[in-house]
Amino acid sequence: MVTRTDAPTRREQILKEAARLFAERGFHGVGVDEIGAAVGISGPGLYRHFPGKDAMLAELLVGISGQLLTGAKRRLAEADGETAPSAVLDSLIEGHIDFALDDRPLITLHDRELDRLRDSDRKLVRQLQRQYVELWVEVLREVYPALPEPAARSAVHSVFGLLNSTPHLGRPGSLPGRGTTAVLLHRMARGAFEAAAA
Repeated sequence: MVTRTDAPTRREQILKEAARLFAERGFHGVGVDEIGAAVGISGPGLYRHFPGKDAMLAELLVGISGQLLTGAKRRLAEADGETAPSAVLDSLIEGHIDFALDDRPLITLHDRELDRLRDSDRKLVRQLQRQYVELWVEVLREVYPALPEPAARSAVHSVFGLLNSTPHLGRPGSLPGRGTTAVLLHRMARGAFEAAAA
């Protein structure tokens, strides 16, 4: 989700491979030796970066929830006072589509493994997600002022369900091109919001 020009750190490489492996085979189906091998270090070498697999899972799920919220806040901050609310909503949709297309293993991981987090980490994920939803609800109600708040919240959750369905759209190479898929998802998200406001 974050655009970088420098090479990923070893820690970032470990997290990326852990996400991929956990999404493919489940949290308990992957050992530290396999994660280490995927990044070219020994399994025990992972412990220089993380205390264990639980810490990797927590950092992945708390991290992506925080990144989504931070990215959305940044998009709002970049919109000046003259930016139309509709354009702000489009920007939020584009940001979430970038996540949904670029971080598909994290979506799968969230769906399957959230309950494996410690209570404190799971609560933090939920807190960050609620803040993210409420930010969208506020923007959506600026675009559609007559839309009641509960209906707006329901519409936001529905659109997240649509956008977060990307892991089920087929293998990465089987989708029609990233640009085409992004445009289609964007149209569908806007259509869902328009339907909710009708």
